Amino acid sequence: MSVCIHFLPDDVTIDAEPGEPLLKVAARAGVFIPTGCLMGSCHACEVELDDGESVCSCISAVPLERSRLTVNLYADPTW
Repeated sequence: MSVCIHFLPDDVTIDAEPGEPLLKVAARAGVFIPTGCLMGSCHACEVELDDGESVCSCISAVPLERSRLTVNLYADPTW
């Protein structure tokens, strides 16, 4: 069962498989998320999910229990 991922503010939607890394889903969709350490410690890839939770997309995966997920990208000019 795939999960429909909607990236904001880019307004891009793509289907992803549960367990797939959010960073890879974004890249497949052509959505740029800045990265730093790729281990979740620098928070360069931090995004906000539709439930208000902030996660590092390099170490977070598409959840199993959802059919849709909205991912809000942060804009940080320093990255």
